[in-house]
Amino acid sequence: MDWVIIMGYVAGICTTSAFLPQAIKIVQTKHTKDISLIMYAILTTGIMLWCVYGLLNHDWPLVLANGVTLLLAGWILLLKIRYG
Repeated sequence: MDWVIIMGYVAGICTTSAFLPQAIKIVQTKHTKDISLIMYAILTTGIMLWCVYGLLNHDWPLVLANGVTLLLAGWILLLKIRYG
């Protein structure tokens, strides 16, 4: 496997896993007051567009990382809407 592809996967793991602690904390505390709804709406839209871009270009590290990130950011967005 090429080192550039490996770097892409490692970068994807790092950026994707960064959302996990926030999602877990929200589930545990049900507290979302300090999270910006607009920021997460824009972020989720951008991540979705990156997924589409990756699919169109057959860039699988991009699709995989952003697909998982989309799930986590979307989950946080839904929790923000649910818990205000």
